[in-house]
Amino acid sequence: MRITIIGAGNIGGAIARGLSKGNIFKASDITCTAQTETTLEKLRSFNPDFKLSLDNTSAVKNADIIVIAVKPWYVEEIIDQIKGVLDYNKQIIVSVAAGITFDQLNSFLTKNTGFDECLTTPTIFRIMPNTAIEVLSSMTFVAARNATKEQTHLIIQIFNELGNAMLVEERLMAAGTALASSGIAFALRYIRAAIEGGVELGFYPKQAQEIVVHTVKGAVDLLLENHSNPEMEIDKVTTPGGITIKGLNEMELSGFTSSVIRGLKASK
Repeated sequence: MRITIIGAGNIGGAIARGLSKGNIFKASDITCTAQTETTLEKLRSFNPDFKLSLDNTSAVKNADIIVIAVKPWYVEEIIDQIKGVLDYNKQIIVSVAAGITFDQLNSFLTKNTGFDECLTTPTIFRIMPNTAIEVLSSMTFVAARNATKEQTHLIIQIFNELGNAMLVEERLMAAGTALASSGIAFALRYIRAAIEGGVELGFYPKQAQEIVVHTVKGAVDLLLENHSNPEMEIDKVTTPGGITIKGLNEMELSGFTSSVIRGLKASK
């Protein structure tokens, strides 16, 4: 199986590097395109077995899966370049472009295959990873249109190699972006605030960062390992009259939970 990634910049390059470490694709199965040789050279230095090209049209001809990982405003232009050589009966199209809907993608992709033939409907997936894809720890949302169960399973399997992939309805993609893509910045902002608090409590900045990062990691590991919800784990450390509940209540008085919810809703 072969995959072509059009636009091997930050996200596209991270996808390529991550997949080359997995079990589904070898680096030699992965073709990447970019606008400049400089971008391609970064991938070449990571793994010389990648197939690299500046020509989008030739790069997609023999691919089973085509990932369009360019900025949203370039998607229509890129599809116009390649759709003349696409085979919608054999190839799967995956878009990483935020905000470009299935209806838009289908409109860009649909072509008449002949005067007496019906329009061929492409199989399209929309995916929304976050920047942790760089370290194989992305929360990636996947939505499908005109896909079989087998094709959907394959795409989920591919992006599970880059972290955790979840199949959702297209209507939830914007919410997923707020919760996971923007959400990673919100989590990092909490970490930054806690580090600053740690410095005020007397730790050096590097010490405070190490403490906070491992504390957050521990909290995540508890939820994943125990399959519990946050409140259950909070109850374990909030003894009556204790310091933890006093700290939590003070945060809530400052609007902690409502601020997080408002931030998420504003990002949607």
